[in-house]
Amino acid sequence: IQKKSTLKFISFGSGSSGNCSYVGTESGGILIDAGVDYENVFDTLRANGVTPNMVKGVCLTHDHSDHIRYAYGIARKYNHIRIYCTNRALNGILKRHNVSRRIKEYHQPIFKEIPFKLGELTITAFDVPHDGLDNSGFFIEYGGNMFAIATDLGEVTERARHYMTQAHFLMIEANYDLEMLENGTYPEYLKNRIKLSTGHLDNTDTAKFVSEMYTKKLKNVFLCHLSNDNNTPEKAVSAVKVALEEKGVTVGEAKGTLEDRNKDLQLMALPRYDSSAWFVLRRE
Repeated sequence: IQKKSTLKFISFGSGSSGNCSYVGTESGGILIDAGVDYENVFDTLRANGVTPNMVKGVCLTHDHSDHIRYAYGIARKYNHIRIYCTNRALNGILKRHNVSRRIKEYHQPIFKEIPFKLGELTITAFDVPHDGLDNSGFFIEYGGNMFAIATDLGEVTERARHYMTQAHFLMIEANYDLEMLENGTYPEYLKNRIKLSTGHLDNTDTAKFVSEMYTKKLKNVFLCHLSNDNNTPEKAVSAVKVALEEKGVTVGEAKGTLEDRNKDLQLMALPRYDSSAWFVLRRE
């Protein structure tokens, strides 16, 4: 396989304490969200051969602080990096008092379902239901590879489904285990907010969707934004794995072993507080 037909992927943290990941090619790529300390992000990128000038932009999914906390710091330190989000999402960010209003100077507006290019990547934002302002998922294309990212969403709507079902690589939320949430210590109003269609996906919803959308072209599923209080990586992975296996799909653990390579699909839960492995993603 030629080098150029691969995508590079790493997550630096995924959960309510901070979200940030990188998707790129040989020549560079983008950050999705900026909720993890950027010194750590750029140190990890350098360790994997990605210099700051190879980072072409930061694409923000929505205005919640666990996704935007370090966006202004990144743009201020690395002047070539622009912040890509919809105008409404920027308005949401500007309403948050802990973010400098000068973030506007680095903003590049994007529009849902209108593709734009950053480096070699073609990126399309699509609408997802969540209780931030104007939330986006991202569909990323390069060399025939399709990567869909939907990190906070309460349900899989028709438009989100349209993009996610095209993906070879999918990063999707599996936020909570319903039983753990119901029996947990969260106040009722918060439990209800999480369960709304503008809240978060639970393991069962995610498992149902992934098994429904599965075709042979889907190679990797990364479960993201797992709740620290209402989920465990084991429960999330198990729910999705069981649903896929019921369809006859063989599921590996994304560890790159020989045994994994013989499986139809690789499945893992992204770490909440740490970086994941550095993935080189191929369709074949």
